[in-house]
Formats: sequence, structure tokens, C-alpha cells
Amino acid sequence: QVQVVESGGGLVQAGGSLRLSCAASGRSFTPLAMGWFRQAPGKEREFVAAVSWTVGYSYYADSVKGRFTISGDKARNTVHLQMNSLKPEDTAVYYCAAAANFISGSAVYEKNSYNVWGQGTQVTVSS
Repeated sequence: QVQVVESGGGLVQAGGSLRLSCAASGRSFTPLAMGWFRQAPGKEREFVAAVSWTVGYSYYADSVKGRFTISGDKARNTVHLQMNSLKPEDTAVYYCAAAANFISGSAVYEKNSYNVWGQGTQVTVSS
């Protein structure tokens, strides 16, 4: 069974840091890209960051550039999201997603490009 599992969420004060981790597993499942999305209450799920191992490039939403860093280990199907200088508006449930197909460019930012999703981990930033 293919699955994606996140860890590392929690409560932090504004200006603080958190590191999220994600691992994809499953028989014969080799993700070509993995990414993070987030969803705040009453809002749509939005793209945060992703890495495409095929292209060898990392992508970021404008709202997190310079504060968040995505890294990963293709051999282990894992990605991490280092979140620094956190703001209250970063509060959301963060979801990890994996894509089994090749994606690049604008497709990286689209939810529908990803095949497998985790259950999500809560990140709360207090002011």
C-alpha cells in the first residue's frame, strides 16, 4: 500500500522555527516529485514548496521564499521542510504529497499533479 506520512508539526511563537518531515513508502512506488501544501481554516489548500528530482529543482510559493527550505533524499523517498521566521499567517494543516509522474513548471504548483497525500500535520504560530 502506497502511503505518505508527515511528522514535525506543533505550536511555535512568531519568529520561531519548525521542521517538517515526510516519507513516502509502498511497493514499487518511486515518486519523481514531492511537495508540501497547506490549508488554513476556511481557505483552499495552497502550494508551499516542492522538489522535482527529475528536473533537479526546488519550487516555492512567493509567501514562503527566503523563509522556508525544502530538502530531500530521493533514495529514501523523504523530504523535509525547514520553516524559519514563522508568522501567524503560516498557521495551517500542512500536507505532504508525492507525484509518481513527471511534473515540471506550473504543474508542480497544482494539487492535481500529485498522486498520494498524507494525513496532514498541524502547524500553529502564535503572535
